[in-house]
Amino acid sequence: KTEDKKLGGVSIYLCISLQGGVDNEVSLTAYITIALLEIPLPVTHSVVRNALFCLETAANEKENHVYTKALMAYAFALAGKEEKRKALLESLEKEAVKKDGSVHWQRPGKEPEVHLPYYRYRAPSAEVEMTAYVLLAHLTTHPAPSQEELSFASLIAKWISGQQNPSGGFSSTQVSCFLP
Repeated sequence: KTEDKKLGGVSIYLCISLQGGVDNEVSLTAYITIALLEIPLPVTHSVVRNALFCLETAANEKENHVYTKALMAYAFALAGKEEKRKALLESLEKEAVKKDGSVHWQRPGKEPEVHLPYYRYRAPSAEVEMTAYVLLAHLTTHPAPSQEELSFASLIAKWISGQQNPSGGFSSTQVSCFLP
């Protein structure tokens, strides 16, 4: 399914299934901010500055989707906004699924995993991507991540690596491209 959106008067066509199940302006703003900061555009650039202002306003809202929080945490990490990054990571940690010595995030209202003999469950690509954004937010910090953050990040990486298929890829090309 695709949707036509306007951003600054420019039409943007988005595939809804590639947005982690979240369809809102905050997530779109976070995606674009991340892309601009990875170019890298400086945080002083007017477009980046304005986008960060919008994200900071949205981060203060209580009802952000877990996927949106993951995106914002990484955007703030790239921008060097440590207080916002830490606040979102603390909020995300409360929503984390800690199981079998690993950590990941899942969408609210997700159907329970099916446990069948000779079948290994793999999470939907949106959950792998969301968890990867949290991992990036943990590792993108100045100064370098603390030992505690690195230990927690290794639990996230353990879960992500467990989502690989037998050929070493992931459930979609989107995730495979995202996680080299």
